[in-house]
Amino acid sequence: MELAHSLLLNEEAYNQLGEVQRAEFIFDWLRYLEKLLLATSRSDVREKQKTLVEQLLSLLNSSPGPPTRKLLAKNLGILYSIGDTFSVYETIDKCNDLIRSKDDSPSYLPTKLAAVVCLGSLYKKLGRILVNTFTDTVGNILKAMKSAESQGRYEIMLSLQNILNGLGAAAIPCHRDVYKAAKSCLTDRSMAVRCAAAKCLLELQKEAIFMWSTDLDSVATLCFKSFEGSNYDVRISVSKLLGTVLAKAIISKHPGGASRQSMRRVSLEEVLELLGTGFLRGSSGFLRASGDMLKGTSSVSRDVRVGVTQAYVVFVSTLGGTWLEKNFAAFLSHILSLVSQSHPKATQTQTDAVCGRRCVSFILRATIGGLLGEKAQIAAAKDICQAIWKLKKVMDAVMSDSNVETRLGSTDVTASQHMLVCALQELGNLTYSLGTTAAPLLQDSSSGILDSVISVIVHPSISVRLAAAWCLHCIAVALPSYLTPLLDRCLERLTVLKSSPEAVTGFSFAVAALLGAVKHCPLGIPHGKGKIIMTLAEDLLCSAAQNSRLSAQRTQAGWLLIAALMTLGPAVVSHHLARVLLLWKCVFPVSPKDLETEKSRGDSFTWQVTLEGRAGALCAVKSFVSHCGDLLTGEVIQRLLPPLPCAVDLLTQLSSVLKAYGSPLKTPSLVYRQRLYELLILLPPETYEGNLCAILKELAADLTASDIQVAASAFLLPPLCHRDDLVILSPLLQETDHRFIEEQLLLGNGIACGSLEYDPFAIYEKDVLGDSVPKPLPPVLSVISSAVKLFGVVCAHVGEAQRLLILEQLLDSIKHTKGARQQVVQLHVVSSLSSFLKYLAGSKGNLGPEEMRRLAVALVMGALESPNPLLRCAAAEAWARLAQVVDDGAFTAALAQVSFDKLKSARDVVTRTGYSLALGSLHRYLGGISSSQHLNSCVGILYTLSQDSTSPDVQTWALHSLSLIIDSAGPLYHMHVEPTLSLIIMLLLNVPPTHAEVQQSLGRCLNALITTLGPELQGNSTSISTLRTSCLLGCAVMQDNPDCLVQAQAISCLQQLHMFAPRHVNLSSLVSCLCVNLCSPYLLLRRAVLACLRQLVQREAAEVSEHAVMLAKDSREELTLDANIRELGLEGALLTLLDKETDQKLCNDIKETLNHMLTSMAVDKLSFWLKLCKDVLAASADFTTVTCVDTMQEEEGDKGDDASVLTTRNDDKSYPFTNPRWATRVFAAECVCRIINQCENAHSAHFDIALAQEMKKRDSRNDFLVLHLADLIRMAFMAATDHSDQLRLSGLETLLVVIRRFAAIPEPEFPGHVILEQYQANVGAALRPAFASETPPDVTAKACQVCSAWIASGVVSDLNDLRRVHQLLVSSLTKIQAGKEALSHLYNESASTMEILAVLKAWAEVYIIAVERHKSHRQPLKTTTCSEESVRNGSYSSDGLLDLVHTDLGTLSRLWLAALQDFALLTLPSEFASQLPVEGGAFYTAETSENAKSHYYNSWALILHATALWLTSTGFVVADPDEGVSHLSRPVTPTSMCQGSSSGATVKSPEDVCTDRFHLILGISVEFLCSLRSDATMESITACLHALQALLDVPWPRSKIGSDQDLGIELLNVLHRVILTRESPSIQLASLEVVRQIICAAQEHVKEKRRSAEVDDGAAEKETLPEFGEGKDTGGLVPGKSLVFATLELCVCILVRQLPELNPKLTGSPGVKATKPQVLSEDGSRLVSAALVILSELPAVCSPEGSISVLPTILYLTIGVLRETAVKLPGGQLSSTVAASLQALKGILSSPMARAEKSHTAWTDLLRSALTTVLDCWDPDGTHQELDEISLLTAITVFILSTSPEVTTIPCLQKRCIEKFKATLEIKDPVVQIKTYQLLLSIFQYPNPAVSYPYIYSLVSSIVEKLQEIDQRKPEDTTELQVFQEGIKVLEALVAIAEEQHRSQLVACLLPILISFLLDDNTLGSATCIMKSLHDFALQHLMQIGPQYSSVFKNVMASSPALKARLEAAIKGNQESVKVKIATSKHTKNPGKNASIQLKTNFL
Repeated sequence: MELAHSLLLNEEAYNQLGEVQRAEFIFDWLRYLEKLLLATSRSDVREKQKTLVEQLLSLLNSSPGPPTRKLLAKNLGILYSIGDTFSVYETIDKCNDLIRSKDDSPSYLPTKLAAVVCLGSLYKKLGRILVNTFTDTVGNILKAMKSAESQGRYEIMLSLQNILNGLGAAAIPCHRDVYKAAKSCLTDRSMAVRCAAAKCLLELQKEAIFMWSTDLDSVATLCFKSFEGSNYDVRISVSKLLGTVLAKAIISKHPGGASRQSMRRVSLEEVLELLGTGFLRGSSGFLRASGDMLKGTSSVSRDVRVGVTQAYVVFVSTLGGTWLEKNFAAFLSHILSLVSQSHPKATQTQTDAVCGRRCVSFILRATIGGLLGEKAQIAAAKDICQAIWKLKKVMDAVMSDSNVETRLGSTDVTASQHMLVCALQELGNLTYSLGTTAAPLLQDSSSGILDSVISVIVHPSISVRLAAAWCLHCIAVALPSYLTPLLDRCLERLTVLKSSPEAVTGFSFAVAALLGAVKHCPLGIPHGKGKIIMTLAEDLLCSAAQNSRLSAQRTQAGWLLIAALMTLGPAVVSHHLARVLLLWKCVFPVSPKDLETEKSRGDSFTWQVTLEGRAGALCAVKSFVSHCGDLLTGEVIQRLLPPLPCAVDLLTQLSSVLKAYGSPLKTPSLVYRQRLYELLILLPPETYEGNLCAILKELAADLTASDIQVAASAFLLPPLCHRDDLVILSPLLQETDHRFIEEQLLLGNGIACGSLEYDPFAIYEKDVLGDSVPKPLPPVLSVISSAVKLFGVVCAHVGEAQRLLILEQLLDSIKHTKGARQQVVQLHVVSSLSSFLKYLAGSKGNLGPEEMRRLAVALVMGALESPNPLLRCAAAEAWARLAQVVDDGAFTAALAQVSFDKLKSARDVVTRTGYSLALGSLHRYLGGISSSQHLNSCVGILYTLSQDSTSPDVQTWALHSLSLIIDSAGPLYHMHVEPTLSLIIMLLLNVPPTHAEVQQSLGRCLNALITTLGPELQGNSTSISTLRTSCLLGCAVMQDNPDCLVQAQAISCLQQLHMFAPRHVNLSSLVSCLCVNLCSPYLLLRRAVLACLRQLVQREAAEVSEHAVMLAKDSREELTLDANIRELGLEGALLTLLDKETDQKLCNDIKETLNHMLTSMAVDKLSFWLKLCKDVLAASADFTTVTCVDTMQEEEGDKGDDASVLTTRNDDKSYPFTNPRWATRVFAAECVCRIINQCENAHSAHFDIALAQEMKKRDSRNDFLVLHLADLIRMAFMAATDHSDQLRLSGLETLLVVIRRFAAIPEPEFPGHVILEQYQANVGAALRPAFASETPPDVTAKACQVCSAWIASGVVSDLNDLRRVHQLLVSSLTKIQAGKEALSHLYNESASTMEILAVLKAWAEVYIIAVERHKSHRQPLKTTTCSEESVRNGSYSSDGLLDLVHTDLGTLSRLWLAALQDFALLTLPSEFASQLPVEGGAFYTAETSENAKSHYYNSWALILHATALWLTSTGFVVADPDEGVSHLSRPVTPTSMCQGSSSGATVKSPEDVCTDRFHLILGISVEFLCSLRSDATMESITACLHALQALLDVPWPRSKIGSDQDLGIELLNVLHRVILTRESPSIQLASLEVVRQIICAAQEHVKEKRRSAEVDDGAAEKETLPEFGEGKDTGGLVPGKSLVFATLELCVCILVRQLPELNPKLTGSPGVKATKPQVLSEDGSRLVSAALVILSELPAVCSPEGSISVLPTILYLTIGVLRETAVKLPGGQLSSTVAASLQALKGILSSPMARAEKSHTAWTDLLRSALTTVLDCWDPDGTHQELDEISLLTAITVFILSTSPEVTTIPCLQKRCIEKFKATLEIKDPVVQIKTYQLLLSIFQYPNPAVSYPYIYSLVSSIVEKLQEIDQRKPEDTTELQVFQEGIKVLEALVAIAEEQHRSQLVACLLPILISFLLDDNTLGSATCIMKSLHDFALQHLMQIGPQYSSVFKNVMASSPALKARLEAAIKGNQESVKVKIATSKHTKNPGKNASIQLKTNFL
């Protein structure tokens, strides 16, 4: 293919190719040429132009296929538009000659067509240049059209469209001729030609004024004609034409001048009248209609009506939303009049009326719902409401007529009914889509929406009553706060108006509809409503018999209410189940005998009522089974069963009852059948085993009944066909935007569409698609559909003999009928067989004997040859299922063989399509039918069929079947890939564009092939790259196809290719193709586009976005989304699309695409994304609210750009988004939160304003989130104060995220303040509305969370400012204090639980923060040197916050305890359910406990923590029980727990109350921590651990834990488990802290017991003292019973996790392994340190014997940590873990157990071993050189100083220790030397000479030598200076310790060293600062030593005059400065000295 890439055609390469390759080659060259021409310079093109034109024209004769001719023409146009134009006339003449040619052979046709296309393209490109030739050309083309076949007519129409487009107004002379030709084509028998003609006329009307003036009527009539017998594409094209022309007629301003007088302006009324005529009379026109009218013949055909409906929508859409707003009233009245009685034709039968109503609803929905913004929609709703009032008045006038006869006979009642139904449904839909933004509409008393709807609930027509009920349902779903009031109102009317039949049915419908709305309202309805409804229903059923006029209505109403009640789910129904079952039992006769007597007694009316009642009861039970599955226990099923046999008996008797009483019973008996069937389908077949045969007979009779006339295959078969196969049938089965109205065409003329009045019981069911009304089919049809389903189940469960009989009977019934009847019976029988096979396959059942197979095959074969394509499709599916069920290779092979034979012999389309699909289905269900020879023959046959160009149908089905085979064969198909691909390409290049369905099938094949090749497509081998090129070529052909569904296939193929071989897909052209089709009118194409975009942006979002913007900027053709992408980028265009789109799947794809783009690009394009979100949120915000807050921000420096948002609002242009819907705004608010989260993982400057401003200065392109804080706050504010509740929730969530992320960022300009502080006013204003009384609880709950976060964030330090927000919390606290009774009764009780708990949780959070701040401020921080004022403020706020909370603490603590008690009760396992309080807890009711649980789970943890803090702050002192109780409706303290309320007398002692509270908190914590659910949040776990910490901070609880060892052990085990299951360091640290407290508690307990024992047994002998502590006197620790053991387990777990080397099993031996020491992470170090602290506390909990058992472990671990983490750090610091292990060592070594007599010797041995281990860490072979000597030396020092002398004084150990010190002194590193001196100092000063002297003897001499060296080696830096200073200190200490007689020698050593550092005058000036400080140091010390040891001093001075002289000189020289220095040094040095010693020895 590379050879094709040149400017001129490579002819020698071309001539070597075969036929098929040539076509590919040419197409590829033309594709390349198109890109090349646009990129080549003019001069180069002109050079080659002549040859190129010749080459291109020569191609005309090589019979190019459709895509090739299109490209060829395009290239010619481009070539002439770039190059010279002089030869263009020759080209045009040549084309005209080709068209004139008389050759009519099929082979010459492509050449003619190509010439036509070329002309079109040339005129389109060159336009006015060719003006003088165009009349001839057009004449020639039109002449050719007369003899052309359909392809010719199609291409000519499109070509004329292009010619008109190019010439514009210059083409006027030909307009009439073209119009005439197009007129005839608009009613052509080929649909594609009709579409082309519509496009041509659409182009024509741009310039041809006559079309929308004088000829307007004839254009309209022509379009109506064109709709007759049309398909979907024609309806879309023609309705677009008609709508556009009519819109033009209204808006066009005719050019002025007297000559135009004749042209009148068309009024809106006339245009609507025109459309109305089409809708009502169809294409029969104005005059001819009268004849039909008189005869009363058929009504308008449905396709015309549907077409006109679409035209209405196009008409209004073209005029636009603003026009609709202005003219809405007129438009509405016209649309509603379409179904009024003034046109009786439109609604003469119910079927017609239903279809007409659908069309009207569609028009209203598409216009009001699609074009108007929310404000306009509210206005429209008011207009609709007016219309309802008007119709109601008319009805009232008629109804009040006293003469009953005239009243009921009047047509007016029926006249208004359909108009009312449409108005009510649209009102419902409108409110539903507005959601809570519709609140102002309902609050507006002037329009009285609710009153108007409720007033028509008693309308005489059942359809209106149902529509009004449905409208209430929609209102309730949209505005949940109206649900309960509406329900109450309807129930009240129902009770009052019990004696009016209309009211009984109307209001029962309304109640049922409202109950159906409950599942869409998370806040629910009060639980008690169920009881009221149940009682009312019983009442209606019981009173039904009292009044015969009301019997039927009351019976129906009663059962309807019960059935609707079931949708509330098990929680409600369980309370009423017994009564329902009783009613169910009573409605059927007990025995067959009673049934007989019933039959003999009744009359027609009683039977009607009885059947109504029984059908209702069946429906109620069905509703129970489907909505309350949890209640279906064995016992309940047993109670459900008894009436079933009787119900089935009645079913078998129905026919005789019908015969007796005639037609009035026909519908009730049908409904009864259907209800029974539906119930049986839901029940397990075992439950009605005894009746299976009877049911089967009835089913067979139903399916073959003689009176069913209509074959409704369209509703029966689709569920039985495979979803993928429906694509090849009528496009109507596919999803389109017009599905709602197109459905009626699908069902065929005789059948009604679904509508509510066919089955009122559907009103409470979950609606099928979002907001649309349930559409049950008429009973005649739904009975069949239920029977078919049930047949599958029952037939699978009867015996084989029975099965055989039934199948034979069904087969016979088909044979015995004729004509249309036969088709109906066959349809039913095959459907039931399919259903049976489907059920068998699903349940892995067995078909039965050989005979069964024969019958089944015969039935299916009959259907495979049926003329009904849907039936063939279902039969193919059944064919494959049959093979699947039989599951026998031979049988499958036989089926395949049958198909082969039929396909080889048959010539008719029906057989060939049926059997080819059957082959594909077989493969799909059985994989590759296992043998490759089958595969070969299948593929061979399908190849042949797919090339049968005489029948596009055969091609379509064969290719579809081939795609199934490719899919299922998988790798087996590889050998066929190449031939298949070339076949596909050949067909794509040759199939005429008029056969789009063939091309769609080709697209599916290509897609399947790409999937089969998969990742291999990335390969580089020639064969693979050829395949890849072919695939891309195929995609390109399909992309150019005019059919939208083929384009959709192309996009999904490219998507697959991009997945497997991304490098080879040209992204820019793919993205441009996607952008162009984003707004296509075809739903499936839009879905394909978004599915593809979603995949692309996951990998390369930035590239996709750039390509889209580039495309919009460069685009020459008008892009529909053009302006949008140009301004807002692809992201903005998608947001706009999201706002308009209604299809759920598409909206989800758009959201996901935007989310992926946001994730990968938001940080880089921050301003852009934030602006997008802000525009969406601001476009709808009420600007009044925003402005009022803005004034509070005067102090902002950059007020300018903040205020600009408000000022630009007046000018609409600056607003890219017009009135986005609330759902889009919610999405934008969610995006803001996502953007903040994305920034968190990016640069730190996003949350650091100083850094951000700095980086912005450096490079203005830098952009950081913190710079947009004002915008973030404003967006959150706009959202939080909106009308829509969902948006308010999102806004509050955004505000919460902003507060949490930005609270801690300081404001650089005002130190001590944070940047959020300036926005307090906004935050307060955003929160205030959420606490208004009418706010729903979920919004208030969220707002509470934000309040507490704001207070806790510490942003506001001034209490007066805090009070605003605090006040809101106080108000909510007051509101909830009344407990569960006082809260609103609008919602379910669990909603008030949610609100109460949210408030308590918020307070808990505030209290916890207040306590924490108070604590941290109590610890004095003397180091801070801040001004008085800030200290004052700080401390004021920290205590102030606590003071704020303190006022309410009494109330709060009580409520908290009550909530915790509730939580404790709710978390009890189910077996304790019987012990729970009957009336519920403090904040939940028993009935709603299940719903309440989740709210408790959300909030208990913080409440627990707060309660624990409160209890510790009171030190568990119980407050006066009467204090503060007066606030509460009843005291809610846990004192009432576990007490019978009768025994009120027992008042508990304070101790008991405390114990209860202690166990409550402990119990909740342990229960939670020991079984952590996977969804447990970190927050809950942390809060729980903090609560335990707080609890154990106080002595009383510690004593409880200490004294109850089992409790302690259990807690430890639970904490161990937490540490094992949660990796988070913070949680592990918190757990360790609790462990430490438990150990402390145990220590305190042991100490206490020892103390009291000593006091008691003071006089007794010491020996008799009992041993306290673990291990008693044996020293054994029992796992599971030992606290110490549990603690050890836990600590080992922590240590080994951080330092695996500590585990001897891991390192292989207990000996020291030479591993490198390591530095742990900060978290790791913290954990290890905490564990070591706990280890060091353990010996104190043991008895002496016990301590001996644990000591080795503890020492091993402590020294292990030291060894593993002793890393050399700069500056000689010790790592935190080493410090911790030394500290622990010190704790262990100085433990009293080491001195206790019972354990002394054992401890001494163990400690010696430990010291040896430490000494062994210095390896003689030096492998452990990385270890830090200082750490090890310090450890040795700790041993020396902290143990009893006998441990370290044994010679061998002492010697080794001294050696280590000696060795270390020799190390050159000054830091090491400093530390060594410091350690020696502490050893030398040790009071016990036995310990210190050996060290002094061994080491002093070397120290003195070192100090003397310094004289020669001058110190060069401060560290060396320090070495000297430390050495001197050691010597001075020695002098102090030494005995009198030796002191003089020591001083004599010291003085010369000191004096040697003094400098004389000369050298002092030039000395370095180091030497100077050394001089000063020496001098100062000399001055101190002199007076101290004066006699020795004098002797030395005397003996050495040199020294004396030097000293005197120094003293004199610095006399003055010394004075000063001594003064200062005394001040500074002493504290420093103490501090340094203290620091070093804090672990010694």
